Amino acid sequence: MLGAIEFGAGMKTATPFRLTLLIPGGLALLAGLDSALLLLGLPAPLTTNRLADIHGPLMVFAFLGTLIALERAVAHGAWWAYLTPAALGVGGLAALSPLPLLVAQGLIVAGFGLQVAIYRSVWRRHQQIYLAIQTLGAASALGGALLWLADVPVPRLVPWMAAYLILTIAGERVELSRLARTSQRPEQHAFWIALVIFAAPALALISAQWGQIVLGLGLLGLVAWLWTHDIARGTIRSRGLPRFSAACLLAGYGWLAGAAALWILRAPILEGRIYDATLHSVFLGFVMSMIFAHAAIILPAVIRKPLPYRAVFWVPAALLHASLILRVLVGDARDIAWAVSWGGAVNIAAVLLFIGCAVFSSATASRAKPGGAPSAASSGGASPLKAGPGSTPGADNTGGTPPAAIRLAKESK
Repeated sequence: MLGAIEFGAGMKTATPFRLTLLIPGGLALLAGLDSALLLLGLPAPLTTNRLADIHGPLMVFAFLGTLIALERAVAHGAWWAYLTPAALGVGGLAALSPLPLLVAQGLIVAGFGLQVAIYRSVWRRHQQIYLAIQTLGAASALGGALLWLADVPVPRLVPWMAAYLILTIAGERVELSRLARTSQRPEQHAFWIALVIFAAPALALISAQWGQIVLGLGLLGLVAWLWTHDIARGTIRSRGLPRFSAACLLAGYGWLAGAAALWILRAPILEGRIYDATLHSVFLGFVMSMIFAHAAIILPAVIRKPLPYRAVFWVPAALLHASLILRVLVGDARDIAWAVSWGGAVNIAAVLLFIGCAVFSSATASRAKPGGAPSAASSGGASPLKAGPGSTPGADNTGGTPPAAIRLAKESK
């Protein structure tokens, strides 16, 4: 039995069922890290004919896509929403198998098509700007997946994959920024910035140079917006998990600004050291840092297992950014091969170390004291507590993000 399933206002699933959907995404992550070793010219545990060629789609579509889709499915609650992470996860497995790549690409397209349908379903009940921004992100993922199906080279897919992840994250930050403001005007500004980011990948199909320049300008606008309105600038002065999450967020914004500058000044970027620097500033410096920041809230809410913050989380976070500095600012900037290789290897080690720390933290988490307030994860609740300056120690808050998708569980019913 995978777990009990209940039908009513939505579909409620037990932890083993959700973990089953998450496993293919985890395998895609491991395969993606393995392919990263191959691209770095380092020894790797696994080698296949096409593994190195699908590194980007594995990490973005199969790993991150599955993780985001499962979060959205839990929030939405309908049985068909769980087909989204299933399609993306199985698509990743198909890409790793001897099956024709077309099978994997078709499943990925189907998965993102369903993800757009989830957002459309929620939009009917709840029209909000942050939700519109995330819908643009899902549409970018669908566009990128369709282009991959059409055999468009991966460097041409990069703007689409970047827009997917950046807009998904931006939507959540826009929603959380409501805690620190009373006017809706900043949210409207964020939407116009998101439209620029969304339009840039399509423009890049016509002109790679101008598409990347527009994308860079949009990302600089987004970073400026986040720096002005994100509550992380306040929670960085707190302690524990809020401070850790805020530090990861602010560091990620710095890497995103660097990638934006490269796209503006050096477009078109389709190969070489500058391509490596730009890609990993976005997908490691920004996206992976966001994962570190949000993991302690997103995963407990999704899999119903506690993931308490531990001070040791700072170690992989510091390793990630230090090794990325070595890789990008030393190796890529000065064309020093050993710095790229060592920086890349430690990038991979940092990700694996964070996973190990998270698993250890969850496995050793003590049960809540009798009479204590249960966490959203332990109680199966749909919405973690929001955080801000002065948030309660030990509560389920991050000073980073309670995922917007979890909050949609209430709004879509």
